[in-house]
Amino acid sequence: MTGVRSLLDRLLQPARDVLILARAGVVRPMRPDRLLGVLDGYLRWDLTVPWGYAMGAARHPDRAAIIDELGELTFAQVDERTTRLANGLAGLGVRPGSKVAVLCRNHRGVIETLTACVKLGAHTVLLNTGLSATQLGVVLREQDVAVVVADTEFGPQLAQAPAEVRTVTAWVDDEARGTTLRGLIEDSPATPLPRRPPRGRLIVLTSGTTGAPKGARRPEPTGLSPAAALLSRIPLREGEIALVPSPLFHTWGLAAFQLGLVLGATLVLQRKFEPAETLAAAQRHRCTSLFVVPVMLQRILELPEAERARYDLSALRVIASSGSALPAPAATRCLREFGPVLYNLYGTTEVSWVSIAGPADLGVSPSTAGYPPRGTRLAILDEHGSPVPVGETGRIFVANEFLFEGYTNGTGKEVRGGLMSTGDLGYHDDSGLLFVAGRDDEMIVSGGENVYPREVEDLLAAVPEVREVAVVGVADEEFGQRLAAYVVPTAPGALDAEAVREHVRAHLARFSVPRDVVFLDALPRNATGKVLKRQLGR
Repeated sequence: MTGVRSLLDRLLQPARDVLILARAGVVRPMRPDRLLGVLDGYLRWDLTVPWGYAMGAARHPDRAAIIDELGELTFAQVDERTTRLANGLAGLGVRPGSKVAVLCRNHRGVIETLTACVKLGAHTVLLNTGLSATQLGVVLREQDVAVVVADTEFGPQLAQAPAEVRTVTAWVDDEARGTTLRGLIEDSPATPLPRRPPRGRLIVLTSGTTGAPKGARRPEPTGLSPAAALLSRIPLREGEIALVPSPLFHTWGLAAFQLGLVLGATLVLQRKFEPAETLAAAQRHRCTSLFVVPVMLQRILELPEAERARYDLSALRVIASSGSALPAPAATRCLREFGPVLYNLYGTTEVSWVSIAGPADLGVSPSTAGYPPRGTRLAILDEHGSPVPVGETGRIFVANEFLFEGYTNGTGKEVRGGLMSTGDLGYHDDSGLLFVAGRDDEMIVSGGENVYPREVEDLLAAVPEVREVAVVGVADEEFGQRLAAYVVPTAPGALDAEAVREHVRAHLARFSVPRDVVFLDALPRNATGKVLKRQLGR
């Protein structure tokens, strides 16, 4: 009977996708001439990023596609400019299968480069702006990059790039030298490109904090089911005005861009995140959605109440957060300050999404990761691959239509029964809500007891005098390992080490009490806001 149900679900899935997309306004009647333009774009580019802009140029050519510090570009302009850029890159020797790396902050150059590469059948490597010169040199060699498109501010980081790698300047801070993205677009023809080039792949780097991060090959969607899955839990609509301070080189920023294309959204991009300016941009452009990583949301909430009150955010319907753990106090405060607009997506670079917590879920359990969206299978397994009982912690495995295709070094993630490991530990409660206990390589054994640092972090994060906190395991001669808490207080001297330990002792088991409590001015973070725990406890 289960097999029949599964087959029926697969047969009905396209119809369900259409209903979800219709509810979001993506699927709707249109004039015959516009429909022909959409079909022509599909025949030329298949279901790729260029089709998104070709479709936008046919349906709403004068709608703003990108707004950044340089101004506004319509869908029709992006469609033409990326054809010119593709011809310009071809003139530099970029061919199908070539790799073009992008080292940029959020602006039109990232999107135009990515789109132009797909039009050529070239692969795009999205580089983390926080990489050191040594890491960057290693990545460029390992990925066999032919051209790197970079903002001028990252020139010093390219000092160890291979000599054969050509550089194209994207965002120009001072005087432009050499080949620039703007020059390639302005000086290259809009000559039509060959139809249906080989599929250019997106390569996103994992959040490595030591050594060189691995490249993860992102799959190209074969239909609109991935978008329908996310839209089944996050009420975004066609024509969104989406503010995206989350880095485009990160999986979440990239997801905002790709989802925005399906929705025909206007993407408002910020090169550098600043809390007050983010609210000002949301007001200025009447943004309906905001895509952030949790630390950005925390910084917005830390603004003085009078400062936040200056901005009219009445158009904002969705604050979508992902990229790292969202502290429960931040979720509660966001709901209180901005209303029922917060959606927290839990996922990884390798498996894309796992689950989504909406306002109702977070209102009941602020620390929850929510429920899997439609079409996603989730299991909590023990070390033998068997499901664990409700309430017990195990390894999180997931299956959906957007699992990554493996690392570029030929390795992959563990798969059991068609489900891929996320690398995290978690559990379900009686209602089916998912809770993430932390990374499976962060759990420690102290005196024979399994201890989860995330549980202690969540507890301490709710203390009013704590601005942020990270808890890690360190070596201990007597117990094997022990917990160390690194605390950023709201003000110097706001609390002491014994007060931290006493708070944990009053709420958790004795083996969860951190023996080491270290006060810091700030936690070390990478460019996407993730805490660099490997730099702690040394």
